[in-house]
Amino acid sequence: MTTRRAFIGTLAGGFVAGPLAVDAQPAAKPARIGFLGSDVTSEDRNREAFLQRLRDLGYSEGSNLKIEYREAKPDRLPTMAAELAALKVDIIVTFGGSLAALAAKQATTTIPIVFHVVGDPVADGLVASLARPGGNVTGFSIVGPELIGKLLELLKQAVPGVSRVAFLLKPDAAPARTMTRFRTEADVAAQALGLRLQVVEARGPADFDRAFSDMTKAGAGALCVLSTPVFWSERRRLMDLAAQNRLPTMISSKAFVEAGGLMSYTPDFADLARSVAVYVDKILKGAKPADLPVEQPTKFELVINLKTAKALSLTIPPSLLARADQIIE
Repeated sequence: MTTRRAFIGTLAGGFVAGPLAVDAQPAAKPARIGFLGSDVTSEDRNREAFLQRLRDLGYSEGSNLKIEYREAKPDRLPTMAAELAALKVDIIVTFGGSLAALAAKQATTTIPIVFHVVGDPVADGLVASLARPGGNVTGFSIVGPELIGKLLELLKQAVPGVSRVAFLLKPDAAPARTMTRFRTEADVAAQALGLRLQVVEARGPADFDRAFSDMTKAGAGALCVLSTPVFWSERRRLMDLAAQNRLPTMISSKAFVEAGGLMSYTPDFADLARSVAVYVDKILKGAKPADLPVEQPTKFELVINLKTAKALSLTIPPSLLARADQIIE
C-alpha cells in the first residue's frame, strides 16, 4: 500500500479554563459529552481523530472532560439517544450517519448536537438550512450531487467501455425524501455520462444474492455503492460477490476498497472527525449550534486497488492513477 498524498488537518486552539480560585472553591465541573454511534460503522481511526483533536484543544478525559459512550445497532439508537438526554450531558456528538443524528434530535430539543457525517441534513429534517441550521443541531454533510456524480464519472474513467451501471441502495438508509433525491441525482449524472443506471435495492444481507443476480441478469458492467451502516458491516461479503460476478466497483467508503473493492472516492472522514471536535469546543465555550453552519468537506480521497483491477483484467488509465491519493497493490 502506498500513499500518494496525505492530508493532515491540524488546527491551533486551546482550552481556556476559568480563573484560578484564590479561596478554597470547588473545582469546575468537567465538560460532559454524549457520544452516540452505530456499532456497525464505528471506526477507531475516526473516533481517535476526534479524541486527539479534543486533546489538542486542551481537554483530557478524567480531568476536565467526561464522555458518555453509547453505541448500538441502528434500531437501538433512539434508546441510546434518550439515555444520553436523560443524563443531561452538555453536548451530544453522533457518529452513525443520519439515523444517529435523527435519533439524537428526537431525544432532545435543548442539548446541542453535532453530527459527524450525514447525507442531506435539510432533506432529513435535521436543520433548516446549511448556512443557518436553526435549532440545536449542526455538523457536517458529505453526500451531495457532486459526490454521486463524481463516483459515476470516476467509475466510467476506470471502465471506459461500460454502458450499464448498477447502483446499490438500501432504501430505508435515510428518510424517503433523501433517498428520492439520491436516485434523481444518480439518474441525472448517469444520463450526462451516457450511462444506463440500474437501481438495485437491498435492505440487508438476506437480499444480497438476489441483488447481484438482478445486476448480472440485466447486464450490468460495473457497480456503484453508497455506503450505509449495514453495507459497511457486510462490506467483505459485498465485495466478494462483486468479485464473483466480475463487477468493478466504486464505493463511497475506503473500507470497501481495503476489503477488495476496486475504487473509492470519499471525504476524509478523520479530518471531519477533527472538525467535529472543533465545533464541540466552540459550543462548550458558548457558541450556539444554530449559528454554526453545516459544513461540507473540502478534502476527498481517491483510493484504487490495483490487485482487484488485475483480477478483473482491467488496466487503470495512468491519468487516473496519477490522481489517486492511495494505491493498494
